[in-house]
Amino acid sequence: MALEFKLPDIGEGIAEGEITRWHVQEGQTVKENDPFVEVMTDKATVEITAPASGKIAAIKFAAGATAPVGAVIAVIETSGGSGAALQKAQAATASAGSATDRPAAPAPKPAVAASGSASASAFASAAAPARAAAPMADGGNGGVAVAAASGERVLAAPAVRRRARELGIDLRQVAGSGPAGRVSGNDLDQFVQSRGAGRSAAPALARPVAPAPVAGGATEERLPLRGIRKRIAERMHKSKATAAHFTYVDELDATNLVELREALKPSAAEKGVKLTYMPFIIQATIAALKKFPMLNATLDDEKQEIVVKNYWHVGFACDTDQGLVVPVIKDADRRTLLNLGAAVQDLTARARESKLSLDEVSGSTFTITNAGNIGGLFATPVINWPEVAILGVHKIADRAVVKNGAIVIRKTMYLSVSIDHRVVDGATGARFMNEVLQLLEDPRRLLLGSL
Repeated sequence: MALEFKLPDIGEGIAEGEITRWHVQEGQTVKENDPFVEVMTDKATVEITAPASGKIAAIKFAAGATAPVGAVIAVIETSGGSGAALQKAQAATASAGSATDRPAAPAPKPAVAASGSASASAFASAAAPARAAAPMADGGNGGVAVAAASGERVLAAPAVRRRARELGIDLRQVAGSGPAGRVSGNDLDQFVQSRGAGRSAAPALARPVAPAPVAGGATEERLPLRGIRKRIAERMHKSKATAAHFTYVDELDATNLVELREALKPSAAEKGVKLTYMPFIIQATIAALKKFPMLNATLDDEKQEIVVKNYWHVGFACDTDQGLVVPVIKDADRRTLLNLGAAVQDLTARARESKLSLDEVSGSTFTITNAGNIGGLFATPVINWPEVAILGVHKIADRAVVKNGAIVIRKTMYLSVSIDHRVVDGATGARFMNEVLQLLEDPRRLLLGSL
């Protein structure tokens, strides 16, 4: 019988998804729960498994095409009795939109309420979705690494598969330590180390085809604008076309902040937290937002209403192998400095492992982007639409400054805030920045009731 597989509703009010990759081809035979198709929404990229065993009779949407929820995206010819399996699979997929590709015993996270909509990126854009793989069948292996038998489909996240292809490694040779023998990035790393494998060991067939020469001996390569990069382009254009951007920059004397962080790092480390500057910056930002709430708002263009948020869900840009991702710390104002540090550490690690859920990249009311570890003086971040402001944090450097009439060396950094001038006046933005600077220049004030 022919089963029509419809794009499932993966939640969060999503109406459509972009087909970023098919794991199957027309005429191919698949087994139920084999990797089937990857679909990207405004929230995340989800890997959907085959709803039933059979032969792929038709693929209705090519890679790069956008399909509405409920549209038939593929037809599978199956033997009898698969209809119930399809219904079960579609129901499971609908509830898997916020599921993650985590191990059986994930690291504990700070408990906090959560809800919301899409997030943003760093200096160039306003949203880069996280990747969330749909869960495979349960069946832990007690922590014992197991290699897949020849011919079996290996369970692995899309990012792991992509890296294995780049290295020319057959995933069936890699011992998976996850549930049901699932291969993780760590498993792949251990395999590379044990075999001495690397990019140079990849067979010729696994290497990209060299670009064709063009006039003058130059070469060029054309890449389809799809997936995460397409979402970044769309959100960036939406923000620039909608918000009336202006950027305000000021210099922070971070000497006291550096000293306080160094003093607190050992105590934080004893509790398993690698204390960065971000928790201090988040606390100072929230305190300033409470004094200037118009920066913690959105503009409803359709209703011509400014929506001031009386909750503080702070997003922070995170650079990953899959692109820029913005994890969101919900109700950040209710967290202590140490708790914020734990949340930043946890979300950053799981963002880089492609293990964030949809909810964890949704609902920010204000975004902070930090390129200080990369370099540069300062930048003008693009607002995370529909928010009305974004804070840019830049590198700390030793600079000669005048203090009490004398030239001294201090630890300084630039902060920049981009604001939608339709909602926030320049004077308000400057006062907001002054409040952030005052708190970070005397960061002991942040510790009152915080630790």
